Amino acid sequence: MRVSAAAIKEQAAAMGFDVAGVIRAEPSPQLEAYLRWVEAGMQGEMGYMARADRVARRRDLNVILPGVQSMVVVGLDYATGGIPQEVLEDRSRGRIAAYAWGVDYHDVMTPRLEALAAWLQGVSGRQAQQRVYVDTGAILERSHAQQAGLGFTGKNTMLIHPRRGSQFFIGEILTDVEFDGYDRAGRETMCGRCTRCLSACPTDAFPRPHVLDARRCISYLTIEYKGIIERTLRPLMGNWVYGCDVCQEVCPFQRFAQATRESGFYAVDMERAAPKLMDLLALDETGFRQRYYGSAIFRIKRERLVRNACVAAGNWGDEAASGILERLLDDPSAMVRAHAAWALQQVVGDRARARLMRRLDVETDAAVRNDIAVLVD
Repeated sequence: MRVSAAAIKEQAAAMGFDVAGVIRAEPSPQLEAYLRWVEAGMQGEMGYMARADRVARRRDLNVILPGVQSMVVVGLDYATGGIPQEVLEDRSRGRIAAYAWGVDYHDVMTPRLEALAAWLQGVSGRQAQQRVYVDTGAILERSHAQQAGLGFTGKNTMLIHPRRGSQFFIGEILTDVEFDGYDRAGRETMCGRCTRCLSACPTDAFPRPHVLDARRCISYLTIEYKGIIERTLRPLMGNWVYGCDVCQEVCPFQRFAQATRESGFYAVDMERAAPKLMDLLALDETGFRQRYYGSAIFRIKRERLVRNACVAAGNWGDEAASGILERLLDDPSAMVRAHAAWALQQVVGDRARARLMRRLDVETDAAVRNDIAVLVD
């Protein structure tokens, strides 16, 4: 029995999804480009992207779900607005990407997709084999979403809906159910000659259109990267402490963004979108958990968030942060100590030398010692 494609789209809309499409479960047409990207090492330390088992799944979706026939792709808007631009750009505040202002989107999307999959099984009239993903599976979801007609690929590598912009989450259902019709791919790109996103990137993370070098991307550096951030990149990161929205904000299609209907995605106050750096620098493990449990930010843990806040404080350059940065030189985390040292020098200049020398005398971590040695040389 083939299920109506129109029916599942209607059901997806009834469950709160903003866009939906249905395609055959075939490899992404961008697979070879992805493999070239991985071969160039542009995934940085995200080693899972290059793992042989994951490449095998991307080449053949049957490795994920034997007998898979179809993929249902959905989108859920997260654009909210409501926070004044002058607040977001206040250098005394850390800036958080808009998708993380509210509750963790996985907690919204996953159960809803599971409910949609259960509905699909019910109407299929049999025990369907299915898998649900929200950016957790070894599939090239933006490419599959483009094939399902949910948008085109921008020069910033984002999926852009021509009437909604790019601020929406993507989720998928892999199923062995067949449908009575499948969507056709939309246009591959609609960017034309526009290069606003490429020009606006603070770290020049796009070596060419449609290619992102994650190793230079602020989102990667603040979220995925678990080490000491390259010194030459720190001054370019501004006040971003979790993610980055620059290449989306400057996109002309973003003017068509739809305000989300999901109340949980809205920031409950300005502190969820642009927290004061002094507050972030002062976070201990308990404070971090109390403040960010249940949000996407919680997954990077306290030390990465404080590391990012140190970089932002260095770029802020206000001596008000000097006292807490000095205290962070003795933080249990080597990662935090290294960035606190850099930030302290940025804030007070040569006056930091004596304090950094004292830290160097007792520092045992080789990477931190190297970072501080460069500062006091």
